[in-house]
Amino acid sequence: MSVSIHPTAIVDAGASLGEEVAIGPYCVVGPNVVLGDRVTLHSHVAIDGHTTVGAGCEVYPFAVLGASPQHTRFAGEESTLEIGHHCVIREHVTMHPGTAIDSMRTRVGNHGMFLVASHVAHDCVVGDHAIFANNASLGGHARIGDHVMMGGFATVQQWCRVGDHAMVASQTAVDSDVIPFGVAVGNRACLTGINIIGMGRRGFSEDSILRLRGLYRDLFRASGVFKDRLEAVRLSYDDSAEAAQIFAFLENAGRNGICQAASRQAG
Repeated sequence: MSVSIHPTAIVDAGASLGEEVAIGPYCVVGPNVVLGDRVTLHSHVAIDGHTTVGAGCEVYPFAVLGASPQHTRFAGEESTLEIGHHCVIREHVTMHPGTAIDSMRTRVGNHGMFLVASHVAHDCVVGDHAIFANNASLGGHARIGDHVMMGGFATVQQWCRVGDHAMVASQTAVDSDVIPFGVAVGNRACLTGINIIGMGRRGFSEDSILRLRGLYRDLFRASGVFKDRLEAVRLSYDDSAEAAQIFAFLENAGRNGICQAASRQAG
């Protein structure tokens, strides 16, 4: 096993280090930390608590991972922060472990990119291939799907969900659940359409994209009661896998309700 630890770094003897781990100047690694193979910590990184960092992750200066949650009811319970493999965690990023009032665990998926000063709060779940731009932040207990893009200074309120392949625009404040494939914009957030660019980049067919655009118009911009519109689109789009994903998301709506369109005028 080849591990490189700079002489100025402080690594507790209880920490578990994988192969080819590199720990730079002035880093501090606590006794219950697990670093997977080929993890790189640049200078001044602090990792504490019961934190696991997956293989191939790269953590930049002044990131703080696993420090105590920002919650008045946290009582020192041995909750965890679990970060997947091949994530890029840039300067000043903070991620906190869970609490006893929820699952005792914060989970961050694989291949994520967390840019400067972004924040993942206690008890959050973040999917794979997420991108958080500078200063994007999650409140506690948020659920973020796969391939979600969070713009700079975007925020998600406690207990809210953002579905797979959704985009939250810069400086947007999310206080209700954003459907899969949706684009949320504004303070407070409203849906403005389907994430066409993101879907195209990830190889969704033109037909799938057109079908979802039709679903969005029929569900969020047509007239009538939302419940009635939802029943109608279930019948019209019952052959679409992407639509099924949206319907499943709606069935599990939480305490904050579903983010609605900026306008329900047809068009």
